[in-house]
Amino acid sequence: MIPIVLTSDQRRQIEQEGISAYPNECCGIIFGREISRRRIVDELTPVPNEFETGEQFHRFLITPQTLLKAEKQCTDGRLVLGFYHSHPDAPARPSEYDREHGWPFYSYIIVAIHQKKPVDMTCWTLDEQTEQFTKQDIQT
Repeated sequence: MIPIVLTSDQRRQIEQEGISAYPNECCGIIFGREISRRRIVDELTPVPNEFETGEQFHRFLITPQTLLKAEKQCTDGRLVLGFYHSHPDAPARPSEYDREHGWPFYSYIIVAIHQKKPVDMTCWTLDEQTEQFTKQDIQT
């Protein structure tokens, strides 16, 4: 499994967005390149959580229109590598809902925010064969 590479500032950005959105989930799009068997993140773009307002505390939604707009920004080998979101007062591991709605190829970074404090950050990819998430290393 190839690792994903985040800078310290990028980690802090995801944590800060999770804190700001608390008690709801934040979400965003991860842009970058695959170089030498690593996913190098060059930009994190926050996007609105478009799930129903009353359910945003445990669900996030990035619409197909938002993803299409992001994909159109990719040129010269740049890719949408995946997505990030927060889990307010829940572990930084994919929920069953995340598994049912995830797509292969993409990296899914999850930050656990407990009582407005970041406590853990993990990354996952969905295996197309097993339809289960596999943990992906985060390097700095």
